[in-house]
Amino acid sequence: MKKILIAVDDTNGTKNAFSVCSKICSCIRPETIVLCYVEKFEGRSLMDAMLGDAEISTLRNVLEGTEYKEALDKKAQAILNYYKKALEDKGVTGIKTIIKSGHPADEILKTAKEEGVDMIAIGSRGRRTSNLFMGSVSREIANRADVPVLLVK
Repeated sequence: MKKILIAVDDTNGTKNAFSVCSKICSCIRPETIVLCYVEKFEGRSLMDAMLGDAEISTLRNVLEGTEYKEALDKKAQAILNYYKKALEDKGVTGIKTIIKSGHPADEILKTAKEEGVDMIAIGSRGRRTSNLFMGSVSREIANRADVPVLLVK
């Protein structure tokens, strides 16, 4: 495998996935590791699954240049820097960081295609009530991806 995408955020699921992935990457030494963080503007609610691309685009445009967007970007960069440093400390090189905004599953899958990755690694957040209604991001990625998906619980 030459390119692996690791989806990261600030959840325990990501920490577990990252721990497994960093061990795998130390062994197989991919040429590039893409760390992808997806900013979600709309918060945690059932409504966010109902927002379409047009609404997300409008929201993205409205928030551009605001303190809220700057705070989101700062958080994203801090999380990406944390995981990048952890990989570098293990001797892994060829790390690329990407910040996207929108629906996490859609953006992770788009990034995987754009970057031409050979595998996507993502953590599972475990059981949540909202999954009964919407499904989880990791499940959606596993179901829709064109490449193998490593799902770490």
